Amino acid sequence: MKLNGRPVSRETEQRLEHFANLFSKWASAINLVAPSTKNDLWNRHIADSAQIFQLRPEPCNWVDLGSGGGFPGVITAIFLAELQDGWVHLVESNQKKASFLRTALSETGARGSVHPVRIEDAKAKIPACDAISARALAELPLLLDYCSQWMLEDPTVAAYLHKGRDYEAEIAKAHGRWNFALLQHNSAVEDDSVILEISALQPKD
Repeated sequence: MKLNGRPVSRETEQRLEHFANLFSKWASAINLVAPSTKNDLWNRHIADSAQIFQLRPEPCNWVDLGSGGGFPGVITAIFLAELQDGWVHLVESNQKKASFLRTALSETGARGSVHPVRIEDAKAKIPACDAISARALAELPLLLDYCSQWMLEDPTVAAYLHKGRDYEAEIAKAHGRWNFALLQHNSAVEDDSVILEISALQPKD
């Protein structure tokens, strides 16, 4: 099996398939993703989310903000299971979605845990991390507000943020409030989407 042109081990493939089956069952009862995208689960959500681990394929301590249906947090945690190291802290305040995430982590053997708290309160539960991810959560200026809890304390922390076609306008808005280093990775899944890798975050005076 390949995702985004890269080989995936049989063990990880089995975990991803189990996750996909679980997702389909739960998504029939609770709203995990936009209904219009449910039928394209593997490409639109799983392959898209796999890009995060593929950009940083090492045993990191992640914070995944607004984990929702598990993208990208559970997918990253599944890849980490193969490394037998690293961890994903999934932050999701919706109790039903948090229950799904716990089930998904448990049944796939993924390396992660769920924190059913508001993002603004997550730092008290997760004091430090190496990297942050978020997908389909908020505009970039607000995302950087969320990420700043960890990034201002430790300048080595990097954020990996999925963004769609309006990303350039969001970057311009964010530069009004923040200084940061930026690497732009073109999406392997959607032509007009990117993953923004942001580090060295500092507020503007």
